Order: sequence, then structure tokens, then C-alpha cells
Amino acid sequence: MRIKVCGNTQLEQVHALDEMGVEFAGFIFYHKSPRYVVNKINPEQLKKAKLNINKVGVFVNADYDEVMNYVEQYGLHMVQLHGDESPKFCEKVSLQVPTIKVFRIKEGDNIEWKIREYGNVSDLYLFDTDWSTYGGSGKKFDWKILEQAEINKPFLLSGGIGIDDVEAVKAFAAGNHSQEIFAIDVNSKFETRPGVKNMEMIKTFAQVLK
Repeated sequence: MRIKVCGNTQLEQVHALDEMGVEFAGFIFYHKSPRYVVNKINPEQLKKAKLNINKVGVFVNADYDEVMNYVEQYGLHMVQLHGDESPKFCEKVSLQVPTIKVFRIKEGDNIEWKIREYGNVSDLYLFDTDWSTYGGSGKKFDWKILEQAEINKPFLLSGGIGIDDVEAVKAFAAGNHSQEIFAIDVNSKFETRPGVKNMEMIKTFAQVLK
């Protein structure tokens, strides 16, 4: 199963993730996030780094030019839109770079209604826990909400996933959406402090998950 480690702020840790075989590394370009990557990783160094890992830029209600500028500066392979971006905006971005649209989920949500206008304007979905602020919450939501939904597009599962959730993740991946679950997205549960990853925990998680 593919893994995306989000909220990276140290280039040497990105190299370590790459060597570990992690498929996706996320970089947050939202200035209110404690994991804001600007001025923490040199864009030219990241762009020129010899890596197999896919670099994903995470944006929250940024304008189009800002997104595209960072894609170019950092050599990003994908964009993740974590705010209230419209279908029209998602389509404009996705015509230039593969795009993940994030949906924040809470109890009682109608998943089909949330995603109804985004099927043709994004490449992947990501389902995360609804929270009062933008960005990852570090909290879980009830995955049963997804099990009952018609999604019909590959998606990433996120929301407070930690090393103790391996069996639950495996069980979910074997369920109704076994053909659609694209990757597991992790962040704060694998940190020593915001933006600094616990590499041994990630290594253990990757080994037992895969």
C-alpha cells in the first residue's frame, strides 16, 4: 500500500523517506501552518534533488499563480488543494499538474454530495477529518462514512492515522473501496515536533503496512 508522508520541512528527511521507499512526500505552502515549508527547504535544492519520491505541494485557498510558481520553484509533481477551492479552480490547476482535492469529513456528511462536482476536475480525492482550521487535524473520523459511499475515484485516506492503526487500515483497504484506496496519508502522529519526522516510526509503519 502506498504511503504519503505530509508536512516535511527537512530535506535530509525527504531523502530518507525516498530511500525507505515511501511514494509521496507532502510540503505545506500554507503560511499559517507550523509545517510551512517556505524558508525551511531551499527550493532549488529540492527541485534538483535526485529522488524517486513524488513531491506534493499542499495549498489552502491559494491563487492560481501562487500554486504554479511553487510548482515550478520546488519541482512539484502534484498539487493537493486543502481549502474551499471551486471545481473551476481545480480544473484549471489539474490541466497543468495532477491534482488531489481534499474533503473534510464529519459525522453525518453526505459524501456523494460533497464530491459531486469534482469527479472530472481532479485526479485523486483525499478524505480528512473536518476541523475548525485548515490543514490536517491529527484527528480521526469514522471511516464507515466512506464505506457506505459511492466514490468512483482513487483516494487517499487521512485523518490522525498513527502506528497503532495498521490493522484498521488494512481492514478498511480490504473492504468496499479496495480498488479505490490509492494511498495512506500520515503526518502529525509520526513527528517529534511539527515538521520533524520520527523516521524509525515511519519505517516500522511502512514495513508492517506493506
